[in-house]
Amino acid sequence: MTALAEARDDARRFWLLVLAGGLVAAIGLGAAHYMEVHGHIVTGMTNQVVWGLPHVFAIFMIVAASGVLNVASIGSVFGQTVYKKRAPLSGLLSLALLAGGLMVLMLDLGRPERVIVAATHYNFKSVFAWNVFLYSGMAAIVALYLWTMFERRMNRWSKPAGIAALVWRFVLTTGTGSIFGFLVARQAYQSALLAPLFIVLSFGWGLAVFLVVQSTMYAWNRITLPAEIQRRLARLLGVFIAASLYLVAVYHLTNLYFARQGAFEAFILFGRDGGGTFALLFWVGYVLVGSLAPLALLFRPKPDGSSLLVAAALVVLGAFAWLFVFIIGGQSFPLEIFPGHVVTSPFADGAVEHYVPRLPEWLLGFGGVGAAFVLTTVGVRVLDFLPQDDVAPAAKAAPATEGASS
Repeated sequence: MTALAEARDDARRFWLLVLAGGLVAAIGLGAAHYMEVHGHIVTGMTNQVVWGLPHVFAIFMIVAASGVLNVASIGSVFGQTVYKKRAPLSGLLSLALLAGGLMVLMLDLGRPERVIVAATHYNFKSVFAWNVFLYSGMAAIVALYLWTMFERRMNRWSKPAGIAALVWRFVLTTGTGSIFGFLVARQAYQSALLAPLFIVLSFGWGLAVFLVVQSTMYAWNRITLPAEIQRRLARLLGVFIAASLYLVAVYHLTNLYFARQGAFEAFILFGRDGGGTFALLFWVGYVLVGSLAPLALLFRPKPDGSSLLVAAALVVLGAFAWLFVFIIGGQSFPLEIFPGHVVTSPFADGAVEHYVPRLPEWLLGFGGVGAAFVLTTVGVRVLDFLPQDDVAPAAKAAPATEGASS
């Protein structure tokens, strides 16, 4: 195949990917419109479970947007050459994930046309008002960070911009965790541990997303990641997974220490009083599939590219399982409005709320993923985001890839 024919084939595949991602995003927008017209009655959400599956997607993408920038921080701030070559892709993914997550978040909350009110009227006692500044500030700083990387004259400002991005993403993830940590109306949350827990979780989730995207880009360009870099990335992801598992354990052990949280922990961890689905998702989805299985793959004597990719994908699945348990389970557990007293009424007091996500919620969640996918695909095509340290050796081994682009 000639270079020209291969370039045409590559362009054709690129537009097919953009169209596929755009179609998914458009279906998500259509689902949001359907829910807005017909109301939340067409979803599985109720008066008790007001944050449904779309919030699981949104929180994952927002937290991962912060964590994926860790790759750039290790390179620019701490001077690690291997990671510095991956900093542009890291920044692009951060912007794409943040945009996709905010799209789902705004459309799920309802009345997206009133965003101008949220952007011009602030209640600084509300964590949600803080996040308006945190999200917009994150996008601006990452865009500036990318400029310092791509503009040769601005390279000397790359490290200061990287430090600013590092500090801001810590603040952003702290704000995301504080949304739940300050929510005293739900006894499942209101814990000071949630801010550092979300920060550590973001490391693993962001790196996992980065590895999935990088592996896809390398496969597209028929490039193989060197074994030494694979081992370094595998060990780093393994450390993040272990740290996350440790803090999740500390969070639940802290709750078990307090007598008032005993019933909730039994509900979440042991499936009592109707919490069987959450217990199954926690132990099988998060602990086994999302943590222990990836650790076993990553700490093999010689982890290869396939095991690294599988481990990263399992981490993403485990993240969704944990967020579903945390967000939905925390709302499904009955509120204890008057501690120490028995309250009965015809309004289902003391009853567990059963939530089953419906199709529009799934479509909206995947619509946000589709939007992030389109932004990433177009960004990679327009600018040079492929890590360059591994391209030259592979090109010598496979000259047929000369016309391919990322």
